[in-house]
Amino acid sequence: MHLYNLTLQRATGITHAVHGNFSGSKMQEILVSRGKTLELLRPDPNTGKVHTLLTMEVFGVIRSLMSFRLTGGTKDYIVVGSDSGRIVILEYIPQKNFFDKVHQETFGKSGCRRIVPGQYLAIDPKGRAVMIGAIEKQKLVYILNRDAQARLTISSPLEAHKSNTLVYHTVGVDVGFENPMFACLEIDYEEADSDPTGEAAQRTQQTLTFYELDLGLNHVVRKYSEPLEEHANFLVSVPGGNDGPSGVLVCSENYLTYKNLGDQHDIRCPIPRRRNDLDDPERGMIFVCSATHRTKSMFFFLAQTEQGDVFKVTLETDEDVVTEIRLKYFDTVPVASAMCVLKTGFLFVASEFGNHYLYQIAHLGDDDDEPEFSSAMPLEEGDTFFFAPRPLRNLVPVDEMDSLSPILACQVADLANEDTPQLYLLCGRGPRSSVRVLRHGLEVSEMAVSELPGNPNAVWTVKRRADEEYDAYIIVSFVNATLVLSIGETVEEVTDSGFLGTTPTLCCSSLGDDALVQVYPDGIRHIRADKRVNEWKAPGKKTIVKCAVNQRQVVIALTGGELFYFVMDPTGQLNEYTERKEMPSDVVCMALGNVPTGEQQSRFLAVGLADNTVRIISLDPSDCLSPLSMQALPAAAESLCMVEMGGVEGGRGGGGGGGALHLNIGLQNGVLLRTVLDPVSGDLADTRTRYLGSRPVKLFRIRMQGSDAVLAMSSRSWLSYYYQSRFHLTPLSYEALEHASGFSSEQCPEGIVAISTNTLRILALEKLGAVFNQVSFPVEYTPRKFVIHPESANLIIIEADHNAYSEEVKKQRRIQMAEEMQEAAGEEEQELAREMAEAFLNEDLPEASFGAPKAGPGQWASALRLLNPSDGTTLHIERFPQNEAALSIALCKFANQPEGQQFIVIGVAKDYQLNPRQVAGGFLYTYKVNSECTEITLVHKTAVEDVPGALCPFQGRLLVGAGRMLRLYDMGKKKMLRKCENKHIPNLIVSIQSMGHRIYVSDVQESVSLVRYRRRENQLIVFADDTHPRWITTTTVLDYGTVAAADKFGNIAIVRLPPGCSDEVEEDPTGSKALWDRGLLNGASQKAEAVSCFHVGEIVTSLQRATLIPGGSEALVYATLSGSVGVLVPFTSHEDQDFFQHLEMHMRSENPPLCGRDHLSFRSYYYPVKNVLDGDLCEQFNSIDPAKQKSIAEDLDRTPSEVSKKLEDIRTRYAF
Repeated sequence: MHLYNLTLQRATGITHAVHGNFSGSKMQEILVSRGKTLELLRPDPNTGKVHTLLTMEVFGVIRSLMSFRLTGGTKDYIVVGSDSGRIVILEYIPQKNFFDKVHQETFGKSGCRRIVPGQYLAIDPKGRAVMIGAIEKQKLVYILNRDAQARLTISSPLEAHKSNTLVYHTVGVDVGFENPMFACLEIDYEEADSDPTGEAAQRTQQTLTFYELDLGLNHVVRKYSEPLEEHANFLVSVPGGNDGPSGVLVCSENYLTYKNLGDQHDIRCPIPRRRNDLDDPERGMIFVCSATHRTKSMFFFLAQTEQGDVFKVTLETDEDVVTEIRLKYFDTVPVASAMCVLKTGFLFVASEFGNHYLYQIAHLGDDDDEPEFSSAMPLEEGDTFFFAPRPLRNLVPVDEMDSLSPILACQVADLANEDTPQLYLLCGRGPRSSVRVLRHGLEVSEMAVSELPGNPNAVWTVKRRADEEYDAYIIVSFVNATLVLSIGETVEEVTDSGFLGTTPTLCCSSLGDDALVQVYPDGIRHIRADKRVNEWKAPGKKTIVKCAVNQRQVVIALTGGELFYFVMDPTGQLNEYTERKEMPSDVVCMALGNVPTGEQQSRFLAVGLADNTVRIISLDPSDCLSPLSMQALPAAAESLCMVEMGGVEGGRGGGGGGGALHLNIGLQNGVLLRTVLDPVSGDLADTRTRYLGSRPVKLFRIRMQGSDAVLAMSSRSWLSYYYQSRFHLTPLSYEALEHASGFSSEQCPEGIVAISTNTLRILALEKLGAVFNQVSFPVEYTPRKFVIHPESANLIIIEADHNAYSEEVKKQRRIQMAEEMQEAAGEEEQELAREMAEAFLNEDLPEASFGAPKAGPGQWASALRLLNPSDGTTLHIERFPQNEAALSIALCKFANQPEGQQFIVIGVAKDYQLNPRQVAGGFLYTYKVNSECTEITLVHKTAVEDVPGALCPFQGRLLVGAGRMLRLYDMGKKKMLRKCENKHIPNLIVSIQSMGHRIYVSDVQESVSLVRYRRRENQLIVFADDTHPRWITTTTVLDYGTVAAADKFGNIAIVRLPPGCSDEVEEDPTGSKALWDRGLLNGASQKAEAVSCFHVGEIVTSLQRATLIPGGSEALVYATLSGSVGVLVPFTSHEDQDFFQHLEMHMRSENPPLCGRDHLSFRSYYYPVKNVLDGDLCEQFNSIDPAKQKSIAEDLDRTPSEVSKKLEDIRTRYAF
């Protein structure tokens, strides 16, 4: 079995984010790493929307990321520390839209190792040196400089190693132009290592160490080291030189400390706490991330606590000596893994979990009444300041980027009856969790909808002058009339536009610099800028049936297939070409391309005829109206559209152009063909086919992100566009439309105006490049697992949160704290205390934005929710008592119960402690569910002695994995009745699947065991298991002898029983069944073998066999913790597999991964990659430079377009 890996939705969680002027322009970009991809984002300074410029798979783990610029430079470079054992410096080239590898220096082994640098990066703020550090022992410093050609140079590494030392964080200290200095948080474990009593480990203090790079002597010295009082978690570099006092801020538990070399004494300030917090009062508070903003005159820091509260930190100085730290509560945003303050006044927050946000900083919080805390205020040791959290005041949310990370469970199903299945995902953590429904399609934002006085049949937009930015008129054609609307602040009807209103219109367009043209059945109307009108009438009784218009040419077809050609002369007059062209049959559609820049006219006319052909006709003055080429079609053409696509993206890369001319042909049977039109000979080649829907396909040319795109309308609308060096054909998640045109106004610079029945709609598409659009429904705790109720299509979800209070306990704690407030108050303060207590009981801060109180380890809150996925309404919620964790769920029918009655069984652990693992027992809650799945009733609860980690219905009974016991239960009156058990699973059962008589049981670290239930002897017998230990996260059964399993190190393996295996054990005459229990190496007597292995690089949390497109073939769909969704698709022919294997081989050698990791060894991180080809690498073929494409294609005996056609075909056959 050979598989091909395709990523449908790239990872959405962000691990690092840095900002800078990477493109060298004035615009600031944000570079984010998403585990194994790099993505460059640009916030639009006017609208605040965040656009993706470029996404690159690096096939390696990005461990650290920094931006720097050389002194006096205008462009930022990127340094990446990865698991490749190499330091890589990248430069973004905006003209070609790719990352160029400027330097790659090898210093160690590959893989994420303790003593190989790559985990920490620190940059000298003046861009003169970079330090790359390991978690333990090794640090290297590279000097960065320019050569005579102003190219970036890098020195050989200078060592700053210190053995027996663990590093927590490193930063570059801003010392102006003195010798570069780096500060590290370290701990020396030498004593602790040699002391068996463990006392030394308690005594060891963390140290703050300064390393100086002596540029004169070219080596690194440990300049200074001092022990720290509290345990610190990160450092913030303070601006120095002429801008500030230099030094570092040490963020430690409960305190923020400023330290510097020289005669500066430490300045300490406690981290403020929330007033009346429900958190465990003994718990420390730390800052988790920070962002620095500096201008010429001032600087400040934004630091975020682990509850999400952001503080503005400023330093008061007296002649470069810091006298106090000032902290002021700024706002509360979701807990971030990175924050960036941009020069344009935006704050980018890359959330740890859930969606990412871009905020506008509206106020700096200087002039409000929020109390300011200072290190100079007198406080007892151990005391702190208190503040009251509030809704956003200084920040205004501008954009929200959807993030699926983390996905905890996923199922593919068509619950909305839309033909194309949807993906139902459980995402998020704690109170920011959600259930998301993903549909294949582009998200459409509706700008305006207005009703029209009848059902129109077409719509166009035109500009008054060619050089105007926005459209002036919308023209709507009805069966017997034409309506002209002017576009301004509002859209109003106008009558003096020069258009003929008493006739239907076939086409309208701007002509030349400032004229308009209207083609209607009886003739052509040419409207000049001064409202003069020239008319051309159709001869005799003939009428115009089809027409094609561009900026300078008009072609019309009369009944009977006669073509007339008009071209505009330099005076702006439309002249008819002398000859007329008779076509062999009726014309059904026509298209002209746009006039290319620097030319007078488009050279080709495409005509679709009723005899199922498309003909290309020359409009070149030398051979005007002579036929050039012809293509036969499988069905009659409905519409044609000629567009230049591909090459450099227009709006992004400057000039645009360089693309090929494509002829799109929409057929009446619902198929879209895209062919390449040869710009010299007019030949048609390289046809791609795609089925769009049941209605004939109509095509419209529109503008998207500065380049041309094609909107295709069938039973649903599709957009064909070129984005990030590949073609996308994506449906719009919107109702069916009938006719459309591009639309541009001040409010909506790139939109679409469309008609649907009797309404006119103005739409905008913002998230180009997205594969899915999503609907999100919030839930209360982290959702863990869910089942779909088949009759009602509702979801039954279990949610559980560790370190959390249930609603009931929260209420009790609040009442208790309110009472304590009143008791603590003196006689005269009673009135005030009562008011405060009431205000406290009434205050309602939404936990989704302010976080839930942390209850402490071993505390659990959980619930069971019935949810309708079409509108997100919760039909029923059942809360479990405090400290009961719902961990598993099954929907089952029992053989001894009435037919059709379904039960929900929930496995719950009581007082579950994670580390070390302890549990006070568990329960199986059994609920009866009604057929509409709107209400449930508790039947009984059964005690089990260990964690019920997995449940599975099996032949009218229930299989339960309680700890390491596999048990079969049946329904009883008072509780579930134990029928049979097996004790041979090694550690802990994490999932159970069944098919026929076989049961597939996964252990937490010993892979999958295959169990046979023998009804006659009432025994569960392990008859086969795996040869490798695998730390299973999820499994799915592919067929009777094959299981796909994913492990917690990011691998997917497919395990299959060898052909000779049997689950029928021969009867043992002694009756002792010794052979079965003995087995091989304490395992079963038969071993399964791994058919294929593949390292995804992200922890896979869900696997399922499913079809993703109607009429497509089945694939293995996986979802990961980082928020990506991918498929493994089987090859159907040896020829395909051979082709892709060779393509992958060539891509590995011609296009090695960006960060220096070897692709083959990355995909073989834990087990050698076997029988899986990497589609993500193969698809980079489209983005490498054309010379390499040509040489690879020649080695494969193909042309580059045939290779990219193969890539597109395998993608569209199984997915999108």
